[in-house]
Amino acid sequence: MGIQLFDKADLWKSLLLLKVQLRDRFRIAVDDQRGRAAVLYTDGYFSSSIHRLAARFRNFRRESLPSAPAFYRRRVPKDLTAEEESAIFRMLQAVAVPLIGNACHVFMNGLNRVQVYGLEKLHDALLNRPKNKPLVTVSNHVASLDDPFVIASLLPPKLLLDARNLRWTLCATDRCFKNPVTSAFFRSVKVLPVSRGEGIYQQGMDIAISKLNNGGWVHIFPEGSRSRDGGKTMGSAKRGIGRLILDADTLPMVVPFVHTGMQDIMPIGASVPRIGKTVTVIIGDPIPFNDLVDTEGAKHVSRKQLYDAVSSRIGQRLHQLKQQVDKVSLGAHYSEESPALLGKQISQTDVVSNGLDCQVPKRGLPSEGSISLKVKRFLDSTEIMGFAAKGLFQSNYKSRDESANYGEIRGLKAWREYYDVNNGLQKLDYTY
Repeated sequence: MGIQLFDKADLWKSLLLLKVQLRDRFRIAVDDQRGRAAVLYTDGYFSSSIHRLAARFRNFRRESLPSAPAFYRRRVPKDLTAEEESAIFRMLQAVAVPLIGNACHVFMNGLNRVQVYGLEKLHDALLNRPKNKPLVTVSNHVASLDDPFVIASLLPPKLLLDARNLRWTLCATDRCFKNPVTSAFFRSVKVLPVSRGEGIYQQGMDIAISKLNNGGWVHIFPEGSRSRDGGKTMGSAKRGIGRLILDADTLPMVVPFVHTGMQDIMPIGASVPRIGKTVTVIIGDPIPFNDLVDTEGAKHVSRKQLYDAVSSRIGQRLHQLKQQVDKVSLGAHYSEESPALLGKQISQTDVVSNGLDCQVPKRGLPSEGSISLKVKRFLDSTEIMGFAAKGLFQSNYKSRDESANYGEIRGLKAWREYYDVNNGLQKLDYTY
């Protein structure tokens, strides 16, 4: 028995030595079912096995990690096969889109109040743009019901009946396409699925571009997700909007609009929309991009830089409109301001002519009524009297009732005329 065991030990040792020689000579690993035991024998075999396993792990990890993205133009055909173009979904869209769209229109304009500025810009883009000219609308994202509530409130009911020419939009698969029921519903109301983290070259983006190549209308939220603070701030525009615009066969018309008030209709965490609220919407002029595409220097610019330039321009324009819509919602008069003026960071009220810098009350604070009561938050009574006197004697103003007939009236002159009339004095012609 002892001799047989000694012979078996010598046999296993010789086999292991043979395997080591084969591995060192031909750089191959000899397969062995007794590998666990073999690791413990011969000099250096244990350490070499560890090194081999470590190298395999490094290679596996290197192959599994995503490689650095290479940006390029991916052309998308017009007839991209998609489930959204099937006859079943076209019939569902013909019924669901007009029904839900008109219901949202009645809810927004009947049970709530919508103030829209620049509506003719959107209607002109929808009805009068050149044939086969695609349309992209971009807006901020405040509440989960921004689409379809806001868009339906901007369109007349007659246009909402034409399901084929209404907008396509994008929604994350983890929100709108969780199960077959929700997937069928959102597909029937012209919603395309996109997956978070799969980049800008995924199938959902390709389908959206194919809709543009057919002259369709696509609405997108460039921020990529809803505002985390109820619409007080806006996030930056993501790179996907750049690809959506630049990779289309025809450069689309891009119309921006910004709204506020949806955070009151659908607050964070609410499951049922509220009524009796006011939503303010400002629609801006179409954003031009010909200077980025048609110039000679664009040929020598990387695709990544072009995408970023488009998304940056859209983000800046939305932020400009956001500043304006916040002012209008606080009671300021709406006026068409130049982009250069809108681009300035306006953080003070327009009372420089009266010689007083006063911070704008933050949105969300309880309203106390008139503007004079809001100013009391920052000034005491003596400062208010000084402010009023300074504005009376230094500022020009127009009377709402008499400006059309009498033009501008100086504050001091009006006061002197009032004093003379009430004291029976002769009216004098003061010259200033």
